[in-house]
Amino acid sequence: MKLALVTGGFRRMGAAIAARLAMEGWALALHCRSAKSPEGDLAATLTATGADWHGFYADLADGEGLAALIDDVARHFGRPPDLLVNNASAFEYDDAQTVTPAALAHHHAVNAVAPVILATELARHLGEGDQACVVNILDQRIRHPGGDQLSYTLSKLTLSAATETLARALAPKVRVNAVAPGLTIPTDDYLPAQMVALEAAMPLGRLPEPEDIADAVLWLANAQATTGQTIFVDGGASLKSWDRDFLFLGRDR
Repeated sequence: MKLALVTGGFRRMGAAIAARLAMEGWALALHCRSAKSPEGDLAATLTATGADWHGFYADLADGEGLAALIDDVARHFGRPPDLLVNNASAFEYDDAQTVTPAALAHHHAVNAVAPVILATELARHLGEGDQACVVNILDQRIRHPGGDQLSYTLSKLTLSAATETLARALAPKVRVNAVAPGLTIPTDDYLPAQMVALEAAMPLGRLPEPEDIADAVLWLANAQATTGQTIFVDGGASLKSWDRDFLFLGRDR
């Protein structure tokens, strides 16, 4: 049975990825920062599939906690993960007028530094002949970055560069790839009519579902001849350049 570590794996996108892996028979190390238990749909899937899983708690902005996370997973399951999904993200709004050093540092710590450290720690835990895979969750906005969510965007651009850099550095033992989702799980800030307008604006006339992202992660986990690549799963959003973040588009003026 293969083992996957999914950061931010208790909720939202991480939960969808974890559920997909559970349905494929993977054992799961599910990281979260503070949640007590997986969200409802994931909990039901874990029960229905009889998945072998365990929760791990760590603050990804804490460097010491990072180093211990792979150790803790390997100790609990008796081996390091076959797959690391760097899904957890900090996401707070700022722009060129409001950005602060603290915001830049926090977003980079969680969204870029943590994935790099976890990937390199995973590589160190692999024995002779072992192989593993890393999938970083990016954002389609890296194709045409704008000024909204500035700290977040810059941190995802850093992780995008790290994907190819680590693919070179950790080969042949570790494959490193990425998935760049479009707007997938909207927050409460989005209006129903706005979502209809955004779907219509996509080249494919639709936005991705969480299951689409999970399918891409699973494909990369099994793609033995693929490394250093990013798959955009975004309804075609990355084919266009947007003036503003989606949050500000498709609203009545």
